[in-house]
Amino acid sequence: MSSIGKMIRFERIFNRSTGRTIIVPMDHGITVGPIKGVIDMKSSIQRAASGGANAILEHKGLVAEGLRGAGPDIGLIVHLSASTCLSPFPNAKTLVCSVEEAIKLGADAVSIHLNLGDADEKEMLHDFGRVSADCRTWGMPLLAMCYARGEKITNSYDVNFVKHAARVGGELGADIVKVNYTGSPETFREVTQGCNVPVVIAGGETMDSDRDILTMVKDSIDAGGAGVSIGRNVFQHRDPENLVRAMHMIIHQDKSVEEALEHLGSVA
Repeated sequence: MSSIGKMIRFERIFNRSTGRTIIVPMDHGITVGPIKGVIDMKSSIQRAASGGANAILEHKGLVAEGLRGAGPDIGLIVHLSASTCLSPFPNAKTLVCSVEEAIKLGADAVSIHLNLGDADEKEMLHDFGRVSADCRTWGMPLLAMCYARGEKITNSYDVNFVKHAARVGGELGADIVKVNYTGSPETFREVTQGCNVPVVIAGGETMDSDRDILTMVKDSIDAGGAGVSIGRNVFQHRDPENLVRAMHMIIHQDKSVEEALEHLGSVA
């Protein structure tokens, strides 16, 4: 990151002291509709901010919901690509916003989604390259959500696929890469060591246990991860604000899972 503008924006979505981040993505409405947790966006953003999240991620039409008039500040990442579950090609992500438009909306960073192995991979790679170039021009941090999804992909959590996806993100100019967690610190360390930029983990499907969520977070950090970008497991949690606080304890204060669970008041 050579641009001073990019470095300043990066500090709005990453903790300056730890070099780590807690991102709460709320871009699910385009993909699956107004599910629980993203109906009242203003309240969901407020809970994430109050819990100590560094940034939220959303589509351009909902940016105004972040104007809460009170409460802690929180970084804004505008998502540039989309698809819906109604499409016959749900893994083919299309650009629906530009870097320039995101700047006008006050974004601190932008994000794109790439599904390696999909039949439309080449179009998504082309869009990635174009967005990466625009981000360099404008000094805008770029988060790339990189997943392995397609006919050749037998297990999208397999370390060989995940570390390949992370490497693609770094090589094409992303400043942050978001990938699936591989299931263990040993395998996830292969991902972080093979990528030249900070790697954060996705939350995946809704998990039943607070312990499972926080253990995944802790193990990813111990393996060199730079934080989390977890959506449904946060905004659909029974107490999103306190779950974010528990994650904050692990990610930014190096607390144990047990200490975070004690704060959360969970016996899960």
